[in-house]
Amino acid sequence: MKIRNVLHKGLRRFVERDDPSGLQPTVVEKIRRMISFLQDMDREEELRTVPSWKAHVLTGDRKGTWSLFVTKNWRMTFRIDADGIEIIDLDYEDYH
Repeated sequence: MKIRNVLHKGLRRFVERDDPSGLQPTVVEKIRRMISFLQDMDREEELRTVPSWKAHVLTGDRKGTWSLFVTKNWRMTFRIDADGIEIIDLDYEDYH
C-alpha cells in the first residue's frame, strides 16, 4: 500500500529520506520492517500475521485507526483508505 501522509516528523524523515534522527535508535530496525511490511501488503487482514505487533483497531474517538506495538508505550498508528488502497495519517505516538 502507498503511504499518503506521515504525521510524526521523525517518522516522516525516516520514510521519505531514510533519516532515523527523531526516532529512538533501539526501534529503528523494527520500524523499518514495519514500514516495509505496510508498503508491501495488499489487504489490511495481513496486519494480523505478525503476532508480536499486536495489531488491532482502536475504538471510541479513534475508531477505525490501526495500532501496531513498537515498544512498551509507543505505537505506530494509521488508518487505511480502502478506496484508494492507501495508508493515511501514519503516526508514531505514545497514546497511553
